[in-house]
Amino acid sequence: MLSYIYKRTSNAVQVLLFVSIITFAVLQWIPGDAAQLILGSEATPENLARLRTALGLDRPWYIQYWHWLKGLVQFDLGRSYVFGQDVVTLIQQRLPVTISIAVFSMLIASTIAIVLGILAAIRKNTMVDYLATGIMQLGSAVPAFWLGMLMIVYFGLELKWFPVSGYVPPDRGLGGYLNSIAMPSIVLAIGEVGMLLRTVRTSMLEALGQDFMDMAKAKGLSSFTIYFKYALRSAMIAPINVMGLQFAKLVGGTVVVESVFGLPGVGRLILVAVEQRDVFLLQGLVMFVTALVILISLLVDIAVMFINPRIRIEMQGE
Repeated sequence: MLSYIYKRTSNAVQVLLFVSIITFAVLQWIPGDAAQLILGSEATPENLARLRTALGLDRPWYIQYWHWLKGLVQFDLGRSYVFGQDVVTLIQQRLPVTISIAVFSMLIASTIAIVLGILAAIRKNTMVDYLATGIMQLGSAVPAFWLGMLMIVYFGLELKWFPVSGYVPPDRGLGGYLNSIAMPSIVLAIGEVGMLLRTVRTSMLEALGQDFMDMAKAKGLSSFTIYFKYALRSAMIAPINVMGLQFAKLVGGTVVVESVFGLPGVGRLILVAVEQRDVFLLQGLVMFVTALVILISLLVDIAVMFINPRIRIEMQGE
């Protein structure tokens, strides 16, 4: 197991290094001068030259990249010239918002997908199966921004069940916190439930068709034991992988929802960095999101290894 973790960690470092090279190169080739953007169009050539020297922009690109890479190793992601703060500080301030809606949306999506996916597989070609199929198609077809605006108008403005924008930290009251993230989490969950439900249903059908299921039925085991102890355990490998990838995607892909609901999260921070051409902020955010996605993928692989004993046996054989 340790050798597997070491191998995956080594691969993760290589991926991070490759992404850092691509990110730095692409942002260096974007037209525009960072010093000009910081000081404005009326800055004097002397002030521009002084700022370029202070930021190291007058050095060759490979030296700039080396200093930036050393900063990444030391968890220094640079400094935003739009906000005037370190990128790490900005992420720490906004990450709880994004993590909150990502976690709650995955809880909602996984609950719906697992329950309906299991029932759809057990009751194949019945009304439950048709309902699950309809939810799959609906979740894949509804645009997040349209659904978000619809929920704001109906549940926020008309029924006044939830606030239409803003974020309330949990330390200011659990009720206000849950209300502020309820609608964004539901919107994200509806977008993710389709693929996850399809995966659960397909995996469950495959598990139910295995030979060990016939043996379990022949032994006279209860339906609960057959479906939830044997079939579900075998069927959850693929859904866990999908959930891990979906969660990683949500952490870095909440731009639309955070913009619609006015949430100060990482997704909206990425949007500001792109709009304002804040190169240092964008570089840091790309590397942070990439590292987080790789970390989540690694944790999911380890979780799958513990859940599926066959994988552990294969690894021991190696």
